[in-house]
Amino acid sequence: MSPARVLAAALTAALTLPLTAHAPASAATGGETPADPFFSYDRPATYAVRTERVSVPLRDGGHLACDLHRPDAGGRFPVIVYDYTAYDDLANLGKAAAYYVTRGYVAAVCNARGSGDSPGRLDPFSAQEQHDNYDLIEWLGTRPWSTGKVGQMGLSYGGHSTLLVAVNKPPHLAAIIPVDGISDWYENTIYRGGIYSARIRDWQRQVAPDTLTTYARHPLYDDYWRERSVKARWENLDVPTLEIAGWRDRYRAGMVENFLARPGNVWLVAGPWEHGWPAGQPAAIGNGAYLAWWDRWLAGRDDAPLPAAKVTSYEMEGAGWRQFRSWPPPGARTRRLGLNADGTITARPGAQATRTFTVNTDPGPGTAGERLTFQTEPYQRDLVLAGDITARVKAAFTAADGNIAVIAEDVAPDGTATRITQGWLKASHRFGHERAVPVRPGRTYELDVTTWPVHYRLAAGHRLRITVASDDYPEIDSDAPAGQVKLRLGRGGTELRLTTR
Repeated sequence: MSPARVLAAALTAALTLPLTAHAPASAATGGETPADPFFSYDRPATYAVRTERVSVPLRDGGHLACDLHRPDAGGRFPVIVYDYTAYDDLANLGKAAAYYVTRGYVAAVCNARGSGDSPGRLDPFSAQEQHDNYDLIEWLGTRPWSTGKVGQMGLSYGGHSTLLVAVNKPPHLAAIIPVDGISDWYENTIYRGGIYSARIRDWQRQVAPDTLTTYARHPLYDDYWRERSVKARWENLDVPTLEIAGWRDRYRAGMVENFLARPGNVWLVAGPWEHGWPAGQPAAIGNGAYLAWWDRWLAGRDDAPLPAAKVTSYEMEGAGWRQFRSWPPPGARTRRLGLNADGTITARPGAQATRTFTVNTDPGPGTAGERLTFQTEPYQRDLVLAGDITARVKAAFTAADGNIAVIAEDVAPDGTATRITQGWLKASHRFGHERAVPVRPGRTYELDVTTWPVHYRLAAGHRLRITVASDDYPEIDSDAPAGQVKLRLGRGGTELRLTTR
């Protein structure tokens, strides 16, 4: 198996989701596209593609191995850095980028330092990798065949690379398109609520094995993680940014956070997609949206539209594509519900009580005694969740620390359950991830657990079910010390806050 296929297989295993094709598709598959001219924009190809291998010099004397794809004509063209990753897949990425080259763009497809033919040590998302990406953009922006306008786009690793280079502010970077990127490598991927994510280890072993040691040395949020964070430098995310996210993607929280932090220059498109390019997935958007963005910001074409609204979102299990000027949508409100000792969820909590579950210390999923479940009565009318669910969990631990996982599900009349969202928190991180504050056994603590955001319609006749546990395999490690967790329920006890529309 080729190195590129090995790395792709490792990433797939880590995410337990299929990798889709590299190239965005030109038509939707199994669903409608948004009724907005931005998504139907296109223009014919006018050039053939000329390809050459180049070595891009870096400030420390190193270089990046890149395939440069250029229109077969003289003149100056804007440039797109296409999917800057460590996966050594230049040939396939070049085929995907050809769509833009044939329409008047130069596409640079490069191996990050320490991958493929780019020498050095791979350290994903480090300052070194960001500096290399900065140098790449500046080199491309000053070539005689370049207009000086450079954009960058990429998926997952490439999406986070795109966001990170933007907050480094290279002068020739004019716009970006991150797809399934994130806001913070620590919070969104490695330590979820302060708890290590079991899902990422296969990716680490195959792609960057040194991180198995280095990440474990940094269980708290420190400068090591700030270096790899967009969130730590949101004030620098000031170029036009088109975020493409999926409501079934594990990184959607980071993408929504980026939009909320920079609503003036960030547009958000969130579809019904799993991790990967929307191509081939239901309600996929086509190449036209990406081309419109580049034509607007890189080529300066006045006829290239912007999205009709700042947020274009697919309502899961509901009305399909909707557009809003903000997120959560205008008119959204918070509903408060209580968890009760009899397993119900009600607007008016019942009598004060407690219930206890046992901590799961095994690496796999827990048993029935290692979780508590609560559910509403069947809804009489549809309920649209549009934002996040926050659980204020009031819990006491018999150990000196503990983990809380909160899982929300849609339960159909036939009992079929569909996961909607989830969130996690290590009790010692209740005041943030920068420091661990000890837990006193037997004392009750308020723990605010925020789930990944959603845009989801609970149909009439369905129930909302909430599970509270110490584990959520394979999302987080079962690393809490053995013991029991006692939840305070009913009046003054554990409650939910739903953002609804």
